[in-house]
Amino acid sequence: MIHTLAVSMQPQFTKVLNMKNLHIEHPEDSILTGDLSVLDAFQSDNHFSVKIDGSPAIVWGTDPENGKFFVGTKSVFNKRTPKINYTAQDVCNNHPDFELQSILIRCLHCLPHTDRVFQGDFIGFGGYRDYKPNAISYTLAEVQNTGVVVAPHTEYKGATLKDMNAEPLTDKLGEGFIQPNAWLSDLGSDIDIDLAIAFARQIATMVDFATPTEAKQLKQDLNAYIRDGDEVVAEEFANYSLVRLWLLVKRIKTNFLYRMRDDFDAECFIGNEYISGEGYVMAGEHGTYKLVDREVFSHYNFNIIRS
Repeated sequence: MIHTLAVSMQPQFTKVLNMKNLHIEHPEDSILTGDLSVLDAFQSDNHFSVKIDGSPAIVWGTDPENGKFFVGTKSVFNKRTPKINYTAQDVCNNHPDFELQSILIRCLHCLPHTDRVFQGDFIGFGGYRDYKPNAISYTLAEVQNTGVVVAPHTEYKGATLKDMNAEPLTDKLGEGFIQPNAWLSDLGSDIDIDLAIAFARQIATMVDFATPTEAKQLKQDLNAYIRDGDEVVAEEFANYSLVRLWLLVKRIKTNFLYRMRDDFDAECFIGNEYISGEGYVMAGEHGTYKLVDREVFSHYNFNIIRS
């Protein structure tokens, strides 16, 4: 059945055009090579959204080059062999995994047709309240009476799919889409953000930033601490001044994270442990970043993968 997409407009903010939304950095990781854009982001107007832990990522909409409706994963943006699915046969040809085939074919038949292009996380098939699309289990307030349940977060704009840029999605797409509101509260701030950012900029003048290769290795080393539940101590690293800056940016991020509020009407669990959720996404003219409690969510994710 083909549906028409109904859009409820929300107040607009200054949008930013980005490259494809293939990976979102933690604020603290984004500074390792010397890009301090996140410090500007912390002091700017941003759009905030709840980060839903769905899988896989679904891209859907109308291909501007031929006017055909399509679905796919992030592989629709592959440079050499984009995997764009206009039919169920395309899905079978492009994706040998049977579970992924079933998801994409259902999305092809059930997602509302639109002349725009969106990306979101797949939550599950309709008809239920309880979902576990990835690490987090969700109990929603109501049964989802649609063919598929998706948490959309990104819109793409451009003359062709390969040339499209990402914008944070601020519209409400209607039934079957999980899009809770999120905002930054003025309450609960335990540090002077402007002072902390000024201090971070001062530290940055004395830091030897990493090359991309060095940053990749440093991320692995830092993630090992998080995975093992150990405290990151700057003096235990060769480039301790850079890790000091990393810790300070992480502290600013944590302040934002604990000031975040939302109206997501769901209970969230990791295993049997109740949690507030995965976190949030902050997007604006200075970039897009994920605000996640790494000691809880990332620690769990790393250890699930390891086990």
